Amino acid sequence: MSLTIAAVTQADAHKLAPIIAAYAQAMKRGAPRRPDEYYSELLAVDPATEVLGAFVDEELVGFAVFFDLPDTMSGHRVGHLEDIYVLPAFRNRGIGRKFVEVLKIEGQSRGWDRLRWVVPPQVDAAATGLPTDNALYEEIATLSASRLYDIIIDPLSRKP
Repeated sequence: MSLTIAAVTQADAHKLAPIIAAYAQAMKRGAPRRPDEYYSELLAVDPATEVLGAFVDEELVGFAVFFDLPDTMSGHRVGHLEDIYVLPAFRNRGIGRKFVEVLKIEGQSRGWDRLRWVVPPQVDAAATGLPTDNALYEEIATLSASRLYDIIIDPLSRKP
């Protein structure tokens, strides 16, 4: 297995779209999501968002979405890891860990104080196929003292 972690570009949008759809389906359930190449193109070129892809032998098999943000208290910068998703057939091969390793190196080059990782709540593994163990983030990260709250702007976006 030849694994490469690299920035997802607009040219990769057609590969990214079905993986985002699979992630949405796994997290929200309901009717299968349709791959949205237009949204994937927008995400790939969004100036505030950065997307890394996991490429196994040139096949896109996962993604990580992150942001480079200012830290108000310190005046420094921090990384914010919003999502990591790896297709089920490619899990347990160290791809999630590799995303974090790449982001740690990127953070050092950008002068980040830390990388904040938003981890979604546990899901029903039988229904979603997502792993139930939290071994990776429990192993490599420290639980933050901060709490995360959602202020709902569009109630329709919260439907499962």
